[in-house]
Amino acid sequence: MIPLLLVLLLALLLFGAGFAVKALWWIAVIVLVVWLLGFVARPKGGAGRWYRW
Repeated sequence: MIPLLLVLLLALLLFGAGFAVKALWWIAVIVLVVWLLGFVARPKGGAGRWYRW
């Protein structure tokens, strides 16, 4: 009974980690797209940066 519970707990942890990694990949892709859009649509004059920092 205990080995079965350990296997189920391990599967639950791996599923949770996989979901978190997948969510982080989607967040990274969204940030990259926003950065690229800002890089392409930056103003021609001024400092040339579309962000303030």
